[in-house]
Amino acid sequence: MKPPQLLAAALLGLAALAQTAHADVVVTDDTGVVVRLAQPARHIVSLAPHVTESLFAIGAGERIAATVDYSDYPAAAQKLPRVGGYSRLDLEAIAAQKPDLVIAWESGNSKAHVEKLRALGLPLYVTQPNRIDDIAGTLERFARLAGVQDSAAPVVAGFRARLDGLRARYSGRPKVRTFYQIWKQPLMTVGAPQIISDAIRLCGGENVFGQLATMAPTVTVEAVIAANPEVIVASGMGDSRPEWLDDWKRWTSVTAVARDNLFFVPPELIQRHTPRLLDGAEQLCRHLETARGRRPAGK
Repeated sequence: MKPPQLLAAALLGLAALAQTAHADVVVTDDTGVVVRLAQPARHIVSLAPHVTESLFAIGAGERIAATVDYSDYPAAAQKLPRVGGYSRLDLEAIAAQKPDLVIAWESGNSKAHVEKLRALGLPLYVTQPNRIDDIAGTLERFARLAGVQDSAAPVVAGFRARLDGLRARYSGRPKVRTFYQIWKQPLMTVGAPQIISDAIRLCGGENVFGQLATMAPTVTVEAVIAANPEVIVASGMGDSRPEWLDDWKRWTSVTAVARDNLFFVPPELIQRHTPRLLDGAEQLCRHLETARGRRPAGK
């Protein structure tokens, strides 16, 4: 082979190597599955409201082709096509989008639906951040999948800095026994794996049902009374304090009731695995600090 031909061959080889180096996007999801894309995703179907919000937060909102019901933040998310609800997915609508990436929620989407999407051969990433620290890593992996690392980096750095600040301020404070109520009928709370339990710890609180291994266990009124929390926090469904939070006032023997420590945190701020969870955590921390201030002298 003549020198010019050798040079041309070498250049072609380098070009091929460069293309290979930059083409594949390889990320391991929260279930341990390796997700490999030929290039950053440009047509993403999000199967959870928190996934949609997180993609917008890192600058990948324009790459979302469709999402599910209750994906209402930011405002632009409300205009996206819907493929059902996170617990009742429309598999045909998802496939019709011809996505180059589907992001599912392990504890929110039906396992059977997720397996069917896999069987269809759709590129699938499954997310399940159970700790507040996990949110930062989730944002970074989403950024790699969508090729938006530059816009995501300051968001992730800001999230970690703010989390560190809250931890430094509150995690060493005197413990506050806390009952977190998700719903009234059935009476549901948060167990050890739930990210809200992590928020309670962040604030120097102790989840009175934190020993339970399920995400959202059902408990009884009698069990709550026996646990005697110093604080009762409720979320409900919307931006308004649920009326049923005040139903606890009949149980005057409970410390939280006796000291008027019945608090509300908007669910969209504390129940979604997004950067805004720190807004909810900050509200929760302030409520627990209020409860500390209401303790009798010497307690």
